[in-house]
Amino acid sequence: MNVIYKIGVILFLLCPYITLYGQEGKDTLTFRIVSYNVENLFDCRHDTLKNDYEFLPDATRHWNYSKYRKKLDNIARVIIATGGWTPPALVALCEVENDSVMRDLTRYSALREADYRYVMTQSPDERGIDIALLYQRNLFKLLSYQSLPVDKPRKNSRPTRDILHVSGLLLNRDTLDVLVAHFPSRSGGARESEPYRLLAARKVKHAIDSLYTIRRHPQIVLLGDFNDYPENKSVKEMLGAEAPSTLQDSLRPQKLYHLLAGKAKARKHFGSYKYQGEWGLLDHIIVSGTLLQEHSSLHTEEAKSGVFCPSFLLTRDKKYGGQQPFRTYYGMKYQGGYSDHLPVYAEFRLIY
Repeated sequence: MNVIYKIGVILFLLCPYITLYGQEGKDTLTFRIVSYNVENLFDCRHDTLKNDYEFLPDATRHWNYSKYRKKLDNIARVIIATGGWTPPALVALCEVENDSVMRDLTRYSALREADYRYVMTQSPDERGIDIALLYQRNLFKLLSYQSLPVDKPRKNSRPTRDILHVSGLLLNRDTLDVLVAHFPSRSGGARESEPYRLLAARKVKHAIDSLYTIRRHPQIVLLGDFNDYPENKSVKEMLGAEAPSTLQDSLRPQKLYHLLAGKAKARKHFGSYKYQGEWGLLDHIIVSGTLLQEHSSLHTEEAKSGVFCPSFLLTRDKKYGGQQPFRTYYGMKYQGGYSDHLPVYAEFRLIY
């Protein structure tokens, strides 16, 4: 009886500590971050001083309101599907024309139920295409955003898209920095146009290096269409992004790691874009080393990333065989598809 009494007294005395320990328990949340080049998401109205004439009702493509609305619904369907059971927390979009397009996408398509907000650039690109970031406010509290202009190789060079830098607060009160880029195209040849992409990559690298100096625990995600492959200079040398090692001890917090580079090298038909019958990875997800540390409060891994390629996003490649992305137009012929790119994604785990 005395033994039972003593045990009861001990449990009574420890009760406050047991309760306190229970209150320190953490919740875990998983979510996806997505990057998607939506290929010419234009409305059907002319933007002053922009070369958007190709996507007007009286132009060769006969782009009209019904085609525009179908395009919005298609893109919304892809975004929702890419998230799986829940919409992605963050979605980087390339080739969106203006604020009007983004407002229509978030308010008047199937995405309206997801309650997305967005920020975007207002770049000097001659065609008027920009980049944007969709975010869910319950998971990512917007702190700031800015457009980072990219220098031109020569004075008479055409201007290109700005880099979008967005900072937000996560549920665990940590800051996540997201950079979205759409590097200059390969128009005129890959080698001839490479200096343009190297300048864009240098701008990104400078922004990331600045974050390393001001953030106590830098958590950085770099997304977008770089118009270069993982082995090209802009990615491998200028950004220094490489496939992550399987050894945790070799990961460096202030280094960039390419989540998809290993898969692109190991698999012959792996990619987000098909050019002349060959699949390649033009769309990238790159993270700082801090996000690959297993015990970090925000963590991802190479195995949790990929290219999203359900059957509805693909169509038969009549010229080269196999399949290819189901585009809105094939040449000048309207198909009613989605994009010439496939989305890429990474799944993250947040402890808060």
